[in-house]
Amino acid sequence: MTTFTVLAIVAVLAALGVVLFSSPVRSAICLVVNFFVLAFVYFILNAELLGITQIIVYTGAIMVLFLFVIMLLNLGGPQAWKERREFRTVLGFGFGAALAGVIASQLITHFREHSRPFADDGYGSPQAIGRVLFTQYVWPFEVASVLLLVGIVGSILLAKRKL
Repeated sequence: MTTFTVLAIVAVLAALGVVLFSSPVRSAICLVVNFFVLAFVYFILNAELLGITQIIVYTGAIMVLFLFVIMLLNLGGPQAWKERREFRTVLGFGFGAALAGVIASQLITHFREHSRPFADDGYGSPQAIGRVLFTQYVWPFEVASVLLLVGIVGSILLAKRKL
């Protein structure tokens, strides 16, 4: 088995764990595993910057936020998560199966037509992303940074007003 196959199997099992575990903490841990496996897939594809960003942003920041909210809410254990078997549940599983079928059919037709990736050797490297970001996309990058700065200043002003 190739490394990608092993990582794909681990990613699918971790994704199933996110959905199937009744404990929110176990589901969050499975999501962390899934994020790490996705980062390793990016490393295999020579997209180092994307892999490091995946680890830092999603596994680091977002999952800490998820775990903080889970612990803060104290949802009462697995009994609070049990659902009644209703028509909506069956309908949801039906739509999910239909969506999975559509996605699988699109992937199969794509992989039949294309046998190898189209990316260049330097694709996804920090140098290539930095070059494109600061030449072709410098204006949207600066606009996004100003919007984030305005959001930070606005949240600080709103927090000070409430105190």
